[in-house]
Amino acid sequence: MRTLARPVETLLAALSRATGLFGAVLLCLAMAGCVGGPTRDTTIAATQVAANEPSTGGAILQLAESMRGKPYRYGGATPSGFDCSGLVFYTHRELGLSVPRTARAQFEAAPMVDIRELRPGDLVFFQLNGRRVDHVGIYAGKGRFIHAPRTGRSVDYDSLQDDYYMSRFAGARRFWQASIAP
Repeated sequence: MRTLARPVETLLAALSRATGLFGAVLLCLAMAGCVGGPTRDTTIAATQVAANEPSTGGAILQLAESMRGKPYRYGGATPSGFDCSGLVFYTHRELGLSVPRTARAQFEAAPMVDIRELRPGDLVFFQLNGRRVDHVGIYAGKGRFIHAPRTGRSVDYDSLQDDYYMSRFAGARRFWQASIAP
């Protein structure tokens, strides 16, 4: 019972700050989190940061955006084709940041980011095929993320509010240091 106290406190605090659509999204994620267990981050951003943030995160996002339209390729980590973690690996490497190659290893290696503190360039992780983290995207701001979705699709945006992704959200992480806003 004690393991549920902290997530419930976190959820109640987030709901008290959230309004409108975000409150509804938070409630849906909380209900999905009850089914999946307390080990997942289950709230969605109550505050959003503009995608043009001048930071390392903004540079990561800008580089990922320049890869829009590039084809999905399993195991790919170059502009000739990306898989989801390959896009993250490539964008970070190009900016001098070292990250593991797979989505699961990225999830395990990076420090956690409270979903209410998401900034462009942060990583958003999903459990698409079961209980293990197996998909990653780069947060773009305003509830959107960019990723290499699957065979037959190219690098593009999707929404964290999409039922498919919302119900499979596993948490957020960051490999770069965010600056404190004035």
